[in-house]
Amino acid sequence: MNETVKSFQPLDPLLHSELRLAVMSILLGVPEADFVFLKAQTGATSGNLSVQIDKLQQADYIEVSKCFNGKKPQTICRITDHGREAFKAYVEALRSYLH
Repeated sequence: MNETVKSFQPLDPLLHSELRLAVMSILLGVPEADFVFLKAQTGATSGNLSVQIDKLQQADYIEVSKCFNGKKPQTICRITDHGREAFKAYVEALRSYLH
């Protein structure tokens, strides 16, 4: 019997989280997104989303800026070039599991 040994690439544990993966997926398709938009799109709680955004920012996958829209504070997120590369590598690694 001739068995092919399959080589699985490691998956980035930071992106392997459902909520962080969702945030990154959203940010790939838009120039920027505010916290309220990300919360609505993901259905996450404010606390959980805030923690996951911090983790992505610490990894330099996203940039976060805080400003005011009138009198309301606003958090804006943008994906970085490093984040795009990490996402692309994650997708390629995931493909190694599918073929």
